[in-house]
Amino acid sequence: MHLLTVGLNHTTAPVSLREKVAFPADQIGQAVMAARAWFSGGNAVSMSDEAAILSTCNRTELYAAANFEHGVDASIDSTAHFLAHYHQLPYADLRPHLYTLPQDNAVRHAFRVASGLDSMVLGEAQILGQMKDAVRHAEAAGGLGTYLHQLFQRTFAVAKEVRSTTEIGAHSVSMAAAAVRMSERIFDTVAGQHVLFIGAGEMIELCATHFAAQNPKSLTVANRTLERAELLAHRFNGQAIRLADLPTQLGRFDIIVSCTASSLPIIGLGMVERAVKARRHKPMFMLDLAVPRDIETEIGRLDDIFLYTVDDLGSIVQTGMENRQAAVAQAEAIIETRVQSFMHWVDNRAVVPLIQDLQESSEAMRRLELERARKMLAKGEDIEVVLEALSKGLTAKFMHGPQQALHNAQGDERARLAALLPQLFRTKR
Repeated sequence: MHLLTVGLNHTTAPVSLREKVAFPADQIGQAVMAARAWFSGGNAVSMSDEAAILSTCNRTELYAAANFEHGVDASIDSTAHFLAHYHQLPYADLRPHLYTLPQDNAVRHAFRVASGLDSMVLGEAQILGQMKDAVRHAEAAGGLGTYLHQLFQRTFAVAKEVRSTTEIGAHSVSMAAAAVRMSERIFDTVAGQHVLFIGAGEMIELCATHFAAQNPKSLTVANRTLERAELLAHRFNGQAIRLADLPTQLGRFDIIVSCTASSLPIIGLGMVERAVKARRHKPMFMLDLAVPRDIETEIGRLDDIFLYTVDDLGSIVQTGMENRQAAVAQAEAIIETRVQSFMHWVDNRAVVPLIQDLQESSEAMRRLELERARKMLAKGEDIEVVLEALSKGLTAKFMHGPQQALHNAQGDERARLAALLPQLFRTKR
């Protein structure tokens, strides 16, 4: 069984590519089933093929456990081809941006991701919840088997251990806090500005919390479902509008932060051009945290628009890195120990079929000799003679295989068997 992770993130691919490889939440179950079918060569899905998909604004990763028949390199190539095929992208365009992590490297990566060591915001906690959501989707789609179930359960345990025994998150600068800092590059202060949030998910809620603390002149939430917008806006004494109202309302706002799950842009060039005209060219700060993006990229070329994406926050969230290095070293040490423990479990799982075969063949030998002994007893043979024959028969059958292997082996193979057999049978030389 091969464990494998193939993916891309904010360090290997720009947002323009990440948005093309992102999986909408309502499609992950379907994609998991498609991945398992792909591993099976398009035939009926094998029960042993496992898959899970993690897709966030910063990363898309496919975790797999399958009996790849042609080795690790071929399995990596096959998985990369699946991502390209599923998203209808040229393989040559996607492959240079993918990282491919087999076996213990896949395990180590999962542990690091869940612990916040591989995030744009070092130590951020949101990724753990996103990973748990990915596992729930995979489980609902039948993608989790023995190996991935165990991997993710240990992943969550490692993340909990890292966060509870190190200060990995103590000095982190959240994406939401970084958004406030970035807006202050355009406006000296958030106070006095009209702020609009598009979407009502977890990231928007975090951003709204940070912006509300700066006492903006007004705070508005726009969402496709007005009830959800009202619920969030009420927490910050704000207002709520429908997405359908954006064309007429957009010009009212100085700061706009958007993060929805839409597969297509919500704000187009024409809408913003009209808003800029209505504002008489007063500057507008726009932050698009969505992947795929909510705001058309062409908008960034307008003179009075300052448009940023999730990737633009990188320089801000990395501040204070030196304060976190000690915590990182502690976390990496914990992870390395837990990786070795998991791989030991994987190695043990690999010999389970062999042990089962040995037990079955031994049981067959035992029953055969027992039946022979019963027949001897039925004929009136002496009990001592029967027991002697039973013991010799069992010993002969158990020793036949090893003796034949040793007899037929030559050179180095015979030397290895000669060293191994005493350990297996616990005999003394």
